[in-house]
Amino acid sequence: MFTDIHGHGGGGHAYGDSVEATLVAFEAHRSHGTSRAVCSLVSQPLDVTARAIAVVRDAMALEPGLLGVHLEGPFLAPERKGAHAPHALATPTPDLVDALLEAGDGIVRQITMAPELPHALDAIERFVEAGVVVAVGHTQCDAATARAAFDRGATLVTHAFNAMHGISGRAPGVVGAAIDDERVTLEVIADGMHVNPALIAMLFRAAPGRVVLVTDAMAAAASAPGRYMLGELEVDVADGRAVLAGTDTLAGSTLTMDRAVEVCLLAGVAEAEAMAAATTIPAAVIGA
Repeated sequence: MFTDIHGHGGGGHAYGDSVEATLVAFEAHRSHGTSRAVCSLVSQPLDVTARAIAVVRDAMALEPGLLGVHLEGPFLAPERKGAHAPHALATPTPDLVDALLEAGDGIVRQITMAPELPHALDAIERFVEAGVVVAVGHTQCDAATARAAFDRGATLVTHAFNAMHGISGRAPGVVGAAIDDERVTLEVIADGMHVNPALIAMLFRAAPGRVVLVTDAMAAAASAPGRYMLGELEVDVADGRAVLAGTDTLAGSTLTMDRAVEVCLLAGVAEAEAMAAATTIPAAVIGA
């Protein structure tokens, strides 16, 4: 029933590692109500990303619930990289943009970008022209730059409030700019750890019909605590919280969509609104 447009894996496996791992990860989320998912890939060198995309393509041939790929990177701000390897980050030059589109060969549904990077605004237009949904995220940008990105075709915010400046009295930031723009939808990770539940409920009131629940789940979702890999980075998972090994930096989540809806309901979000944010709205965002 649910559509998750931003998740990296589950059941002990990551999307894109192998066809079998991708199918097992999806099945772990299906057991929690997710019937369709976009496979998110962290920032990696181009050749590694191309191989992972090819794996997802093969898995899609076996599983119609897999809708394509979300590239969370490599065009991210180093200061807001989160659980992405610094050496894998890149500038969205025309050649690299074209190389990613060629590797994607029509199955890249979404890409997360920091619009303040050199060439980024032109890259947004190029991706949109190719049918890829562009999300603003992992960014240092201010509201004005976010608005410029929206004017060039970006229509989504990756995990609102996380890996970006917050809203303040004189600096509304990405989230403030997105709330003010009816063209833009905002992802939120409703696990009660990434965003305070009261703020989640406030977001639903501020942007009605434009909130998308996502898991941003990594391999540990619907699996046991312990140490996992997210791309090439080690992640420790305990008590449902995933952090980069040796740090307090959140590294994706262990969230499933049924729990995301539950957190919203407990925060006071109307059931119809929470369910839409987990079903029809994400599907519409990516044209599914």
